[in-house]
Amino acid sequence: MRSFYSLALLPLVAASSLTARSSSTACNNSPDLCNKTYGEITHLGAHDSPFLRDSSTDDSLFGDQYYDTTTQLDAGVRLVTAQVHKSDSEWHLCHTSCDYLDAGLLKDWLKKVKTWLDDNENEVVTILLVNSNATAADLGAIYDDANITDYAYKPTSLTEAPTAWPTLQDMIGNGTRLVNFVASLTTSSDYPYLMSEWDFIWENNYDVTDASNFTCTPNRPSTYENDLSSALSSNFLPFMNHFLYTSLELGVADIEYPNASYVATTNAASGGTGNLGDTATKCKSAYNGRQPTFILVDYFNRGPALDTIDSLNNVTDPVGRTTVSTSVPDDSSTTNGVLTSLVNLASTARSGTVPSMGNWIWVGGDWGSILGGGISL
Repeated sequence: MRSFYSLALLPLVAASSLTARSSSTACNNSPDLCNKTYGEITHLGAHDSPFLRDSSTDDSLFGDQYYDTTTQLDAGVRLVTAQVHKSDSEWHLCHTSCDYLDAGLLKDWLKKVKTWLDDNENEVVTILLVNSNATAADLGAIYDDANITDYAYKPTSLTEAPTAWPTLQDMIGNGTRLVNFVASLTTSSDYPYLMSEWDFIWENNYDVTDASNFTCTPNRPSTYENDLSSALSSNFLPFMNHFLYTSLELGVADIEYPNASYVATTNAASGGTGNLGDTATKCKSAYNGRQPTFILVDYFNRGPALDTIDSLNNVTDPVGRTTVSTSVPDDSSTTNGVLTSLVNLASTARSGTVPSMGNWIWVGGDWGSILGGGISL
């Protein structure tokens, strides 16, 4: 009789154990997020994730991050964006043009994301690709080659945004932990995991050069431009761009590059014009209490931007993150008051090697106070 009683309790004990285990499991670095849907939490995004401003790029002014994609993910970033361009018959990650900054093959970058997903089984990651002219078949072949498609989330429709997204726990349980959006894409049922951004997401303005000009108003897609009411009544996910550009006037054209000097304020939880925390709070209020699903920043470690995301998600004790310095890395440096990247490029030009078109922009003139001094070739 005693044995029967013990056996009868086994299902209850197992259920109790499962509940305890589930309640302690962290999804995207917090147990509190497991039962939240993908669309109701805020995901921190690293703008132009693979484009670095460090020694590997000679401290390129076009770099938007100090740390690579894997480090970003380790630290808590859950949305990574990149630009896709064709160069030498292959699809590369290039910033505006492959003459400016080439971060290598899309395939190799996806393999790194795949390896990270292999090693982090309770994390849901989003990729947003800014597309030049790759087709769904082009991208699908690269995803297949990177062996990452098994992780890809497939929506119920490629043309209608869902009224509700699955919870993080459901996505983790189903093994569909990678959400993929592509800007400017004609979708294909042959690649159902490649979603056109403008069928699922609306964004505020991304081209901001004055910290006082951050706005919560929809800018893209054109269907919802300046029409917040319609955007909010749709099932689209609100996407908040929050990064600042600096502009150089070159006479025939203006060149914009990330404003690294102000980013500690841009990404801060409070204090200073245009800080992330105040802007996110303002947008949440404008969105009738709905927080932005995505917030995209440059130099994510500065601020740090994660403080605002945790506040929005009500996460007070995140787990499983790697700590990253909130200061500017030592290898983003100057030489005699001039950005090291310019010194290196000038040296290259003196040696007889012709720099790329993009690099010539930076070594071809005296930018004076803008860059802390000029370089004479």
